[in-house]
Amino acid sequence: MGDLYSELLVKRDKTAKDSLTKYGLIVLTALAAFAGLFINPIILIVAIALGIACYFVIPKTDVEYEYLFINGDFDIDMVMAKTKRKRVKSFKLSEADLAAPLNSHRMDYYNGNQKMKVLDYSSGNSEHKRFGIITRLDGDLCKIILEPDEALAKAMKNSAPSKVFLD
Repeated sequence: MGDLYSELLVKRDKTAKDSLTKYGLIVLTALAAFAGLFINPIILIVAIALGIACYFVIPKTDVEYEYLFINGDFDIDMVMAKTKRKRVKSFKLSEADLAAPLNSHRMDYYNGNQKMKVLDYSSGNSEHKRFGIITRLDGDLCKIILEPDEALAKAMKNSAPSKVFLD
């Protein structure tokens, strides 16, 4: 029997906030190191703390999302700086209420819900065709934003034809 399987890697677009965070931390660390060497050695402690912050924060500015879809089970992993991988969400498509493009009329009812949690695992580019999956996670209604390619969208449609719309 054929399994429905699809895998896709989507790179998140860099934002101005990402660049500002990355280069701001680097400049502050360099300035603190310079001030620690030439002004007051106690400032080196601040430089070390900023260096540690750089180690943890800078990889989070280079993010890719990997979608893995196998027989209705959807797993989303976040790959940071092409070195660290973390599972961010897992859900069953059969338990979802709806999966449709964000600009589809089918999403109109859910777009007005201000209490709904929105999780964006797409590139962030509004010009790309992004899908919204409405499901319950941890008891709360949630909209998961994805950016599937044609193969993944067709696999999703074949897995749950009454819940997935490609219009």
